[in-house]
Amino acid sequence: QLSGKWFLVGMASHCRYLAEHSHQLEATTVTVTVLDGQSLAISTFRKLDRMCWEIRQHYLPALAPGHFLLKGEGDCSKVDVVVGEADPSSFIILYYQKGHSISVKLYGRSSLVSDAIVDKFEQRARAVGLSEDVIYYFPTYGFCDSADEFHILDGEL
Repeated sequence: QLSGKWFLVGMASHCRYLAEHSHQLEATTVTVTVLDGQSLAISTFRKLDRMCWEIRQHYLPALAPGHFLLKGEGDCSKVDVVVGEADPSSFIILYYQKGHSISVKLYGRSSLVSDAIVDKFEQRARAVGLSEDVIYYFPTYGFCDSADEFHILDGEL
């Protein structure tokens, strides 16, 4: 149900880098492929210095349905990913937790989603202590569909 192309619509996070560079946010798409019926192969496409990049990640299934684990280098860099709410035809809200830090992302099947979906996303963000001043919305134009072989980052970030 999660397979296919998604557009990153919004993100709520206390990330300092995001706050300092929010004026430089780039249109971002994600392609999800379900592997072996459980784990997810994630390809994120976005621009960096006007070049299209692809970032490949692997979300491993966790113990509960809708829960995934994104492993990085070392024990301290694992990220828990939880599907908060989804309508596979239109939107998905994901929670990302690393240690005590949590962020919430809203993805849509198109780059524009309804106000009702935006309201759900903002309510979910507030419910985990993320106020409106740390919610960022991404551009709805200028998407990358691919990256050349020299602009692929393979592995976990």
